[in-house]
Amino acid sequence: MADGVGGAEGVAGLDFASVTPEEFAKIVKGLSGKEITEIAQDGELRARVLREVFGRMGRQFKPEAAGTVKALIRWKITGIDEAVYETDIDEGSCTVREGRSEAEPRVTLVMSDAEFLKLVSGNASPVTMFMMRKLKIVGDVAFAAGLTRYFDIPKA
Repeated sequence: MADGVGGAEGVAGLDFASVTPEEFAKIVKGLSGKEITEIAQDGELRARVLREVFGRMGRQFKPEAAGTVKALIRWKITGIDEAVYETDIDEGSCTVREGRSEAEPRVTLVMSDAEFLKLVSGNASPVTMFMMRKLKIVGDVAFAAGLTRYFDIPKA
């Protein structure tokens, strides 16, 4: 695979702090479904990858695109167990937290580990994922359709 990173073992050995969003997108693009499943089944590696992706989300937020938008987005990543994160967009700021709050989300996005990694790395279209039933949207579907404009999503 490109960049000398292959499979779950390659991802496990990554120093995420030194990997750019574009490099991460290339790595995800090069992973097979089987390799993504291996990552998803390794609880510690899966948690590490999810923490890194959500940790970067705040840095990839585009406040100028969000303007005065206020919205709580709940992410449910299904796999060996369900991981829940929330992205709170509030008038030009973006806060990301692990876990479910008591607040009512504007939209909840539900998808598998593989689909989540493809989505956040720019390797899948959210509209296509929704149409193919690989992405479930609960709540404001129109808002969800435009969600990508609020983030600088890398392209592989």
